[in-house]
Amino acid sequence: MASTIQIFGTKKSLDTQKAVRFFKERSIKTQFVDLTEKALSKGELTAIARNIPLEDLLDTEGKQFKKRNLQFMTYDLESELLEDPLLLKTPITRFGQKAALGVQPEIWKKWIEEAK
Repeated sequence: MASTIQIFGTKKSLDTQKAVRFFKERSIKTQFVDLTEKALSKGELTAIARNIPLEDLLDTEGKQFKKRNLQFMTYDLESELLEDPLLLKTPITRFGQKAALGVQPEIWKKWIEEAK
């Protein structure tokens, strides 16, 4: 497999655990990025945003969004997502230039086929 699958998420997220398990069951090498420990770089966010609109990445239902009262504020979305990775919906999976949000086994299967 030329490109490694990257999985951005948190260890506590059930959906992130599903993504990790999906690839592990198929013996696909992944790189797990724990968003509680490491934020996305500007380059990573830009690459992901080519596939997924920034608005879709923001977890408006999440604890972090409510804790920071962002529903009542005007803010720069990109800056907030770079500063506070816990605002992101997870998991975000990346394969080369492609990215997917959430549990997407159909997309992931295509990536595995493409990589063969």
